[in-house]
Amino acid sequence: MQEKRISRGIRLGKLTIGGGAPVMVQSMTNTDTRDVEATLAQIDRLVRRGCEAVRVAVPDMTAARALRALHDGSPVPLIADIHFDYRLALAALEAGLEGLRINPGNIGPREHVDRVVDAAKANGAVIRVGVNSGSVEKHLLQKYGGPCVEAMVESALSHVRMLEDRGFYDTKISLKSSSVLDTIAAYRLLARSCDYPLHIGVTEAGGLMRGTVKSAVGLGILLHEGIGDTLRVSLTADPAEEVTVAWEILRALGLRRRGPEIISCPTCGRTEIDLFGLARAVEDALAESTADIKVAVMGCVVNGPGEAREADLGVAGGRDKGIIFRKGEVIRSVRGQDALLAAFMEELQRLLKEKEAH
Repeated sequence: MQEKRISRGIRLGKLTIGGGAPVMVQSMTNTDTRDVEATLAQIDRLVRRGCEAVRVAVPDMTAARALRALHDGSPVPLIADIHFDYRLALAALEAGLEGLRINPGNIGPREHVDRVVDAAKANGAVIRVGVNSGSVEKHLLQKYGGPCVEAMVESALSHVRMLEDRGFYDTKISLKSSSVLDTIAAYRLLARSCDYPLHIGVTEAGGLMRGTVKSAVGLGILLHEGIGDTLRVSLTADPAEEVTVAWEILRALGLRRRGPEIISCPTCGRTEIDLFGLARAVEDALAESTADIKVAVMGCVVNGPGEAREADLGVAGGRDKGIIFRKGEVIRSVRGQDALLAAFMEELQRLLKEKEAH
């Protein structure tokens, strides 16, 4: 692991981004922002999974008018995603939102940018300058012959200078491409070119499986090189899954921990139970837990306790029976998979209460 790049620190509400602070996990709602009840419900679900800041789309003024209620009902800072209409940015800031995601080049003439910057200053809000490979300006596409890494970085820095010219420095930057290699190269170049905090992600990564793989590779490499202050895993899936994947990436790199670590073995010829179903049930039961425990779901009673000896609690199945073990020691033997799952959940709740008591 390389030493973390030290960026300037900025404040998003009560949170610090950059400046040596831990990498922050973000996601975005996919509800209709105009539906306050549904959007707050999804924000709450994201927060229970570990999301620390949430972005919401603001496509029109009706959505903007819902932002005050969303801000007042959200337990975490909110970021308004704004395109084209500077008035939506002003409305979001008036509603108290802690951050904006904008492209200064597409919200109108200089006086419109001035008004947004002045309002952000007055409200203590952060601005994320976001550039995607598909949003690079025409003159840069002509200069570089396409939306290459250098074009993306130059585009982002030119937009940042628009804010600097107005005395605004509470900025973070994102450069996103659906290409993992281009994303890595772009952030490497950007990290050498400025000291602003960076929001990292692989955009349009795909569904749950492919998107997780692309995000884990791209974000994992960047984080291992010390690049990245906030992140979003972009998936064509339930946004809650984005948060789960983000934390697993951070856990795998030893950067942050949240909730249980679940280990499970691959199936083999010795497996005589529905290991897939058992593992899913355990994952679902622990999806929102914050307990710092290691749980094992193993496919056979022969190797289960030995291979998962360090687990705080484990389950291993056999033909019409299974065992439950703690730290490699068998504590229960149960017949029938349904009964095994029920018994394991009992032991899991007992373990969680023990952890809470301490």
